[in-house]
Amino acid sequence: MLPAAEPPATEARGHIALVGAGPGARDLLTLRAAQRLREADVIFYDRLVDPALLHLARTGARRVYVGKEVGRNAWPQAHIDRLIVAEARKGRRVVRLKSGDPSVFGRAAEEIAAARAAGIEPEIVPGITAASAAAAAIRVPLTERGETDCFAVTTGLCRPGDPAPDRSLLARPGTALAIYMGIGKAAEIEAAMLAAGAPAECPVDIVSCVSTGRERHASATLASLSETLRREALPGPAILFLRHPKSLSGRRAGGASRAA
Repeated sequence: MLPAAEPPATEARGHIALVGAGPGARDLLTLRAAQRLREADVIFYDRLVDPALLHLARTGARRVYVGKEVGRNAWPQAHIDRLIVAEARKGRRVVRLKSGDPSVFGRAAEEIAAARAAGIEPEIVPGITAASAAAAAIRVPLTERGETDCFAVTTGLCRPGDPAPDRSLLARPGTALAIYMGIGKAAEIEAAMLAAGAPAECPVDIVSCVSTGRERHASATLASLSETLRREALPGPAILFLRHPKSLSGRRAGGASRAA
């Protein structure tokens, strides 16, 4: 077995690790993440983290729930930042346990900044992000030679007042796109992508509650995305996985030539 990497902690300042718990299934947790959980004095964990992972922590470790839900902000991010830093300043080993990968729509930037402002360089322990798990669940590769040579990740939700993400990405042949937090904005996303020139026939897969016992899948095209979601009533969290394979553009071009 490979030796575990040692966290850069000191007794005076403690240690902060932002740890990815993976997409849902407990056996997708990385070895390093499991090691940090076993070492932790305090664990601040999110709503989507499997509670069974907390059993990896030692008996005396504190477990603090700091989960968020869309539209309900019981734990403001600034408050979580202060809690993490306060515990580390007491010389404790702090784990901030997040679903998926902490660097992918996980508010890691704010927590890194808070730790650095306190003179603590945090450790980032990557996890399997939901987009990778969703593609694996439906047996569709994120990229495919000759078909999809560009893979992008975006979100369906932005802060109030922020401009929407670029919805023209799918218009480019050879693009695969994973959208997090997108099912509530599906109709808006569908309309914006079609208006930007993405083909109506682009295949779409929706993967709900990926790598859990509640996982569900549905398939659609870009033009039928919102209708499919209404019919299937898939719950969140879900990944929208959209593809514009190069062969689709070839088929469209061939059809246009024959029609002419």
